[in-house]
Amino acid sequence: MLQFNHFNFNVLDLDRSLDFYRKALELEVVEEKTADDGSFKLVYLGDGETGFRLELTWLKDRTEPYDLGEQEFHLALLTDRFDELLARHRAMGCVCFENPAMGIYFIEDPDGYWIEIVPEHS
Repeated sequence: MLQFNHFNFNVLDLDRSLDFYRKALELEVVEEKTADDGSFKLVYLGDGETGFRLELTWLKDRTEPYDLGEQEFHLALLTDRFDELLARHRAMGCVCFENPAMGIYFIEDPDGYWIEIVPEHS
């Protein structure tokens, strides 16, 4: 058997990213791992409903933003509170693309990663 376990985003400012994911998507820390020498930290976020986790990787010596290429990848979250979240995300200023014809939109995290918000009944 194979199951999805987690997906990774490398982040430049871990505290800023944790704050964003808590406020924007209500994700909470479910596990942390820190290198013995402090060179990196892994923080796993969960939704409280499924076993899937978002892993945020922070590298101590990293000072430059990550090159995300042509941004042809994204993470998608399903919600039964689409309108509520869209209003929240608009107020936060993190909506980066809306596609009303498809009934979806995307938000952008502090490092430039895109997250698709999909309504439960699409």
